[in-house]
Amino acid sequence: MATRNVVKKEDPILRKQSRVVTKFDERLWELLDDMVETMYADEGVGLAAVQVASLKRAVVIDLQDGDGVTELINPVITKEEGIQYEIEGCLSIPGEYYETIRPEKITVEYDDRYGEHHVEEVEGFRAVCYCHEIDHTNGILFLDRLNPEPHDREELEERARIRRAEKNNERG
Repeated sequence: MATRNVVKKEDPILRKQSRVVTKFDERLWELLDDMVETMYADEGVGLAAVQVASLKRAVVIDLQDGDGVTELINPVITKEEGIQYEIEGCLSIPGEYYETIRPEKITVEYDDRYGEHHVEEVEGFRAVCYCHEIDHTNGILFLDRLNPEPHDREELEERARIRRAEKNNERG
């Protein structure tokens, strides 16, 4: 495993559509392992392959909530319910945090690293993270999902600070 460089928002690759993964082999597994290591090194909770300059429809997520790493290959959101507002950031856009609008609950279909198909329903912050990373595979940045009428920024920033503190306490 190795850490890879995370591309920044000025890089045009972030606006490209990622390609469907058809080979579930050691090269894919190495990419996924490197993505996880890179995500942890940069203290993120999710990373899409395009963020490390690979145009594969692959995503890794670890919310540090005890569920471990989730790997989503060829993810597609098939259902959305409700709306929620969240302060988001991005490893490709360091230091910028803005309020976004996301679905409260989603159903997502994806393959795992071995090509096994899964269907999962997620909600809350996990849904925000899934949507954020799946958007990356479609060339969409969280800046494209900003709330045009932001809520009380202090309240949202406090929620984001609490979530980061909880995450840091869970790490030890």
